[in-house]
Amino acid sequence: MERDIFPVLPRSLREMLAALEDEVCHELEEIRLRVERPVMIVAGGQDAFLGPEGIGRDPTRFYQLSKDELDRVVQLLTKGSLYALEEELRNGYITLPGGHRVGLVGQGVIEGGRLKTIKHISGINLRLSRQVIGAADRVLPFLIEGGEVCQTLIISPPVCGKTTLLRDLARQLSWGVPGLGLPGRQVAIADERSEIAGCYRGVPQLDVGPRTDVLDGCPKAEGMMILLRSMSPQVLITDEIGRPEDGAALAEAANCGVTVIATAHGRNLEEVRRRPVMANLLAQGAFRRVVVLSRRQGVGTVEQILRL
Repeated sequence: MERDIFPVLPRSLREMLAALEDEVCHELEEIRLRVERPVMIVAGGQDAFLGPEGIGRDPTRFYQLSKDELDRVVQLLTKGSLYALEEELRNGYITLPGGHRVGLVGQGVIEGGRLKTIKHISGINLRLSRQVIGAADRVLPFLIEGGEVCQTLIISPPVCGKTTLLRDLARQLSWGVPGLGLPGRQVAIADERSEIAGCYRGVPQLDVGPRTDVLDGCPKAEGMMILLRSMSPQVLITDEIGRPEDGAALAEAANCGVTVIATAHGRNLEEVRRRPVMANLLAQGAFRRVVVLSRRQGVGTVEQILRL
C-alpha cells in the first residue's frame, strides 16, 4: 500500500491509513472516497468509516471529504491529465502499478452514443490487488485427470475470491505441478479488465507464471480468439463470461483442443444454468469440472467441486 497507493493520496489520507492497526491493513480491500461524505474502508468484508481518530461505524462522527481533497487525488492519479487516460476512463477505472484498480464515478461524457470519458469526478474506489500464493492448492488435485487439466468453470458471487483462485491456477499450471505429475503448460489469459494479471502498461504486476501470455484490456471474446490464433496456448483462462460472444469463443477454444478455465457470477450451478449462454455451454459439455465459492468461512470458501 505504501509503495503503490500512498503516492496517489494527499498527506491527510496517508496519515490516517498509516495509523491503522496491522490486522486491518492486512485485510484491507477497498478505500472509498466520496465528495462531502466520510472516507470509508472495506477490510475483511466489513466496512468502516475512517478519520484522524481511527475507524468506526457511525458516519456522523467522521469528517467529510472535501471537493478539493478529491480533486487532489484525481490530479495525482492522472498526473494532471484526464485526457491522457481517456481510453481507460471509458471503462470507468484506472489501473495502478501493482495491479490495483481505481474506479471512478461522476458525470459521463457521451459521444456517438458511447461513453467518451468521465468529468466532475465525485467518487473514487481504490481496490487493492492482493495475490494469494497457493489459493488453488485445495482444488487443483480435483481438476487434473489422466495427466491433463480439465475444462473448469468457477462460480461465485462478487468478492468471493474467484479471480484470486483463477490467478493462482494460471500461476501453478504455468510453472507445472510435479507433485501431481503435471508439467508446465503454455497458458494464455484474456484479461479484459486487468484483474487477473493486474497489468500496468501491458506488463503483469502479479505472478501468473513463466509460461503465461496476457492480452490485457481487450474484450474477452475477441481476446480469446486472438490468443488462440497467435499464441498456441494449451490452457486458456478468462474471467466473468456471460455474453453470447463469450460463449462462442469458449466453444471454439474447446473445439480446438484447448483447456478452458473461466469464471461466472452466481451462487450455485443451478443459478448459472438459468442463463441461456451458460446453459448452452454446459449442455455442450464445455466444462468437466465446476468449483463453487462463497464467503461463508471467509473469502474463497470452497462450497463444492462438481464433476460433469
